[in-house]
Amino acid sequence: MKALAGAMDGGVAMADGSAPLLGDAEFRFLRDFVREHCGISLGDHKRQLVQGRLARRLRALRLRHFGAYCDLLRQDPQSELGDLASAISTNVTAFFREAHHYDLLAEELLPRWLQQKRRSGDRLRIWSAGCATGEEPYALAMVLAEALERHDATGVDAKILATDLSPQALETARNGVYPLERLAGISDGRRRRWMLRGSGEYEGLACVHPRLRELVAVQPLNLLHEWPMRGPFDAIFCRNVVIYFDQPTKQRLFRRYAGLLPAGGHLFLGHSESLHGVNDDFELIGRTVYRKRG
Repeated sequence: MKALAGAMDGGVAMADGSAPLLGDAEFRFLRDFVREHCGISLGDHKRQLVQGRLARRLRALRLRHFGAYCDLLRQDPQSELGDLASAISTNVTAFFREAHHYDLLAEELLPRWLQQKRRSGDRLRIWSAGCATGEEPYALAMVLAEALERHDATGVDAKILATDLSPQALETARNGVYPLERLAGISDGRRRRWMLRGSGEYEGLACVHPRLRELVAVQPLNLLHEWPMRGPFDAIFCRNVVIYFDQPTKQRLFRRYAGLLPAGGHLFLGHSESLHGVNDDFELIGRTVYRKRG
């Protein structure tokens, strides 16, 4: 009983070798740390989830208890921040998820933007903020590459910035290699055009076309920290990211997005996200599509 009580209060490893328990003090520290460094709000109901997911990090780091993990975060927070954020958040992504956003780009926004850029000589920039494993920016790149060809605008300086906090997700995004079953959202025509199917030891995998790699720059970024880029961006995709953030963090983030978008610039959110009661810099113009007010 004494060993069990110690495990519950101090987050120590269990004597029988089972998974360590997350103590009260360790959970409070982790909750405060995650809110400060990641903007993610963890309620008490998330305690079991945090314990289960971070137990894998303890095994990977060969740490016996949560107290040691908290000490690691205190001593060197940046080294573990990406892995911690990956562990406690659920990155659900897919090629052409919420297809209406891509349709709006292809049919209305990109033709207009490219015509303007050709006349002015300005560059075209799209930011995929919280790109996870890369399906979103590469889907954007397919639409952009097709628009550049269709509208005779291959000379326009057009790029997509893809950022995320998770080192594992960024590695996948940089590699651009996906199991065939992950390509379900891509039409047959686009799959033939933009995905290179592997063979031999790469059987069952597909790699993105080199042209898409040319259009996408994958970089690590914590949305709560300083941003090296200054914009402006024509569009920012931040979909299914702010669902984890508390209200003050959302408000700060959307103000910063507004600062990187010109009047008329577009912000795309996830299907369960909204700016209602959060920010007045944007007006809703479509399903989870916002335009910066002039």
